[in-house]
Amino acid sequence: MQQARLGPIRIGVLVLAIALMCSACMSRSGSASNGAEPQHTILNKGSDTLVNLALAWAEAYMQLRPQVRLSVSGGGTGTGIAAMINRTVDIANASREMKSEEIAAAKKNGFDPLQFIVARDAIAVVVNPANPVERLTLAQLSEIYTGRITNWQAVGGQDRPIVLLSRESNSGTYVYFLENVVRLGRTDSKLLFSPDTLLMPSSEGISAEIRQNPNALGYDGLGYVTPDQKVLGVAKDAKGPFVWPSIASVNDASYAISRPLYMYTAGVPSGQIKEYMSWILGDGQGLVRKLGFVPLQ
Repeated sequence: MQQARLGPIRIGVLVLAIALMCSACMSRSGSASNGAEPQHTILNKGSDTLVNLALAWAEAYMQLRPQVRLSVSGGGTGTGIAAMINRTVDIANASREMKSEEIAAAKKNGFDPLQFIVARDAIAVVVNPANPVERLTLAQLSEIYTGRITNWQAVGGQDRPIVLLSRESNSGTYVYFLENVVRLGRTDSKLLFSPDTLLMPSSEGISAEIRQNPNALGYDGLGYVTPDQKVLGVAKDAKGPFVWPSIASVNDASYAISRPLYMYTAGVPSGQIKEYMSWILGDGQGLVRKLGFVPLQ
């Protein structure tokens, strides 16, 4: 019987298939580099508030651990948590706690998500420097963002309409501001943002609008406030005191709009992910203050 012979085209297809299989096997657990220790890729996605800090952590850690590759992207807290639940990323960055339905979805996928508090943040209320208003109470902010106050004159400013800016609804900052400022922390409240609120896709979008619009009012993480914005003092009630966001006012709990920042993993991490999270909670805290956030005490 004559043996079958593979033509050059079939041999080429076979070689390509083997190469693709090898590449796929090496993509996540890592490829060997010049005979060195295999690389391990950690995928990290989520909160736009945390993205700059997460990028700084990743860059510093890869210098210390060349065998580890970190891929960091934003997209919003909800996006990151959904990706972690679906196991398409290793770590989700979040500027709010996971919701009960998100935890239930994770458990349905076979794991209990593990929460890490990695830093603290203040949400700054910002206006254009030309705006004469210097301070607002939480109640005033709630009335403004629900559309009951629509003119700056009502809160000590000029006779001008208030242009409301907010992050989009997939943002953890949006959810926190809705629950703790618009609804004043009342769990039974159904208040919503005014339909006239402009939803901005990023911190940069809020900054750009504040710079060019003297009537605009916005909010953002303290680490994203630029010198061309004016930060307002905020009081918990009309009696005061009015407090401006800072590392000190977050640590002593005197600033009314502050929160923890989180990372979530799909269950208890191990290996390189465990080592990375331990570094963030330890030596990595040295970068937190430099990025405008509040390190863990």
